[in-house]
Amino acid sequence: MKGVGGGVGGVSPAKRRWRSLVIGVLFLVVLSMLVPLGFLLGLHNGFHSHGFVPIQHTSQSNVIGDFDRYGTRDFWNHSQGASSNHIDDLLRQIEPKLPKDVIGNIVNEATNKTISLTASVNSQPKIGVPVPLPAVRQPPPNKNNVGFGGKGFTGNSKGSINESGRLCELRYGSYCLWREENREEMKDDMVKKLKDRLFVARAYFPSIAKIPAQNKLSRELKQNIQELERVLSESTTDADLPSQIEKKLQSMEAAIAKAKSVPTVDCNNVDKKLRQILDMTEDEANFHMRQSAFLFQLAVHTMPKSLHCLNMKLTVEYFKSHSFDKESERFSDPKLHHYIIFSKNVLASSVVINSTVMHARESENQVFHVLTDRQNYYAMKLWFFNNTYKDAAVQVLNIEEFNLDHLEQANLSPLFLPMEFRVSFHSVDNAGAIHNGTQYMSTFSHSHYILPEIFKSLEKVVILDDDVVVQQDLSELWSMNMGGKVNGALQFCSVRLGQLKSYLGESGFDKNSCSWMSGLNVIDLVRWRELGLSETYRRFVREQANMGEGSALQASFLTFQDLIYALDGMWALSGLGHDYGLEIGDIKKAAVLHYNGNMKPWLELGIPKYKEYWRKFLNQEHQFLSECNVHP
Repeated sequence: MKGVGGGVGGVSPAKRRWRSLVIGVLFLVVLSMLVPLGFLLGLHNGFHSHGFVPIQHTSQSNVIGDFDRYGTRDFWNHSQGASSNHIDDLLRQIEPKLPKDVIGNIVNEATNKTISLTASVNSQPKIGVPVPLPAVRQPPPNKNNVGFGGKGFTGNSKGSINESGRLCELRYGSYCLWREENREEMKDDMVKKLKDRLFVARAYFPSIAKIPAQNKLSRELKQNIQELERVLSESTTDADLPSQIEKKLQSMEAAIAKAKSVPTVDCNNVDKKLRQILDMTEDEANFHMRQSAFLFQLAVHTMPKSLHCLNMKLTVEYFKSHSFDKESERFSDPKLHHYIIFSKNVLASSVVINSTVMHARESENQVFHVLTDRQNYYAMKLWFFNNTYKDAAVQVLNIEEFNLDHLEQANLSPLFLPMEFRVSFHSVDNAGAIHNGTQYMSTFSHSHYILPEIFKSLEKVVILDDDVVVQQDLSELWSMNMGGKVNGALQFCSVRLGQLKSYLGESGFDKNSCSWMSGLNVIDLVRWRELGLSETYRRFVREQANMGEGSALQASFLTFQDLIYALDGMWALSGLGHDYGLEIGDIKKAAVLHYNGNMKPWLELGIPKYKEYWRKFLNQEHQFLSECNVHP
């Protein structure tokens, strides 16, 4: 009966208990798998199912929203200490990017929100039920908000919107963040925009003009094109544009939009027209570049109008006042320090003399000989007659008054200023890389080789170019022992003679020898006369007559080959007339500054940061300077 009752009446209690236990265990196993999986999915998706929608932030106030996305509002952890530690870890990761005051505000804000969130969770009747997180409010735009960016980033929404109009997501390594950090202000943005619209309108106009039904649009495009062409012909910068330019731009953009909406316009024709405009623009740019280079050369080789006015006024005043030089025995005394200057520029030669005298320990033993031509002779005479330079003596000589037969036979002008050459060459560094180099070389001219004939009683002279400024006392040059050399010059070892092969030809040069520069040169006239260097130079010029101006460069290097005494590099610094990259420390240490190059300090084209070293030795109080508007 017992077995019958168990089989008929149902399952025994023992079996029912065992089945319930198995079902409970299976339920717990499944639950233990689902709970972590649900937590991970919820963390990855930002708990979207609970009403929290992650947004992209553009200001510092919303940065905390990104922190919450990665677990600071984890509703599985109701401990305030754990949330604070998590916030501190995140803040330490970004601490180098944010100022301390901003980090403090973020910490306080996060802590307050964590406390309020914990209180709200604890107040729920059922423990473990997720609490919907409140949405993060977007603060109003604030120009002073600080974001991730570093320099140049303001954190406002305007600076964080990319070209597609979407908000820029400020993450580490993003292009949008890099663009904000490296943003540069575009100059004359409106002019460039007008030119762009003008090119587009010109590309569409031929296609629109061929459609009979678009006569009205064709006239509108033509009128806008003519109007922008007129504006751009009168304006090169935004400041030059008329006040109504915004309306003109809007009218052009509206006409272009209508042209783009015409369905019968062939895009291939528009593309061809744009390419034609591009080719024409490139040709025009090349033309203007060549014209600019020509005008630049013309400007640097032409006397400015203000300096021409000064020369004319000085010349007229000379004949009015009947001023005459007084001959002095100091001009031919070989015991004194004699300086030679070849110049046609009154102001330039005056600055050379003034700067030399101002830094001399003893000026009474200094004598300056300014050699010029007949055209500038009288202006020079009056200027140096009316201006004194401490106790130094100044002699102005007209080189055309000397009877030099060899100049007449060679049909050469009596006065040649120091010659400058712009040389280009290939240089190879230690690593074997080839670089293109360009340097400005200055050397003696034909006029330098008549000095022994003009100053027959002098034994040693210092030649200064008229584009130099003296910053230290030069008296040590006269006590210098040159060991039988003739020309004490600054060697220019960055240019070897072998690199000047295209300029010097196949002459017998030592290819590894350094070139040398004029500007500051100590000349032993006694040794010069003994070696007959003037005649040697003229012979080389005759032999290389087919080289034109390059013959002077080649003849000078051949004449003084093995006769150059290398001056210490601290005596002179060259390049102030063409090199923008000279160090200020090197400029202040140099005894002589040489403005070799096209951008002379008395020209408007001169390099501004170097002009002050030249301008401070100019007598700017002279009456004629203001009358001729001379303001170098």
